[in-house]
Amino acid sequence: MEKSYHRFSELFAQLGLPSDEAGIRHFLVQHSPLPPDILLEDAPFWNEAQAALLREEKIEDADWAEVIDQLDNALRENLN
Repeated sequence: MEKSYHRFSELFAQLGLPSDEAGIRHFLVQHSPLPPDILLEDAPFWNEAQAALLREEKIEDADWAEVIDQLDNALRENLN
């Protein structure tokens, strides 16, 4: 079975967020840094559907888990 890789922009599109470079950058700057004691899917800026998607895909789909981890790492950086 061939493994597929998802792009950062595809995850943002799945979350219903702007998925162009400027939109992604704006989101990361606006919500960084995410405190280390808060799980990505529990961050206060997600709506219920977004949090559920992150939670489910991280557990059920290894292809999405990798890009979700990238998002988690990006939000832990201080971009402000």
